[in-house]
Amino acid sequence: MKKLRVTVEGKVYEVTVEILDAGKEGAPLFPPAVGSVSAAPVVSAPVASASVSAPVSAPAAAAPSVPAGPGAVASQLAGKIVSLNVKEGDTVKAGDVLLAVEAMKMNTYVNAPRDGKVTKVAVVVGDAVNEGQTLVVIE
Repeated sequence: MKKLRVTVEGKVYEVTVEILDAGKEGAPLFPPAVGSVSAAPVVSAPVASASVSAPVSAPAAAAPSVPAGPGAVASQLAGKIVSLNVKEGDTVKAGDVLLAVEAMKMNTYVNAPRDGKVTKVAVVVGDAVNEGQTLVVIE
C-alpha cells in the first residue's frame, strides 16, 4: 500500500493505493517511461483496493504583501510584472489594460475594473508579485 496526495479541481485528497505487482520478482513498481520499449504488452487492470479520505485543506495562500483597500486592483496570480501601461495621475476607463503579469511564460493582462483616476502604482516592471497583492489603486 502506498499513500499519495492527489489534487482534483483544486481539492486535495489523500488516497491509499495498493500496488499489485510490487512483490513479484522482476515486476516494475511503476509503468515503463513514455517512449520506452516493453517486451510485454501493457494491460490495464481494475484497482483492487483504494481508500479515499476526506479532502485535506490546501496550504494557506501567502498573505498579500500590500493590504488591499478601496479602489485597489489586486493581482489574480503570482508572477512578474512585464509591462506597465499607466502611471499615477492617469485617467482610465473600465476595461483599459493597466499592466501585464507573466506567469509560466504566459502574459495575463490586468484591466481596470471601473472608470477613475490612478492614484497609486504599487509596482514597477520586473517586480515579483503574489496573488492578492495590490498593483494599482483607482479612485
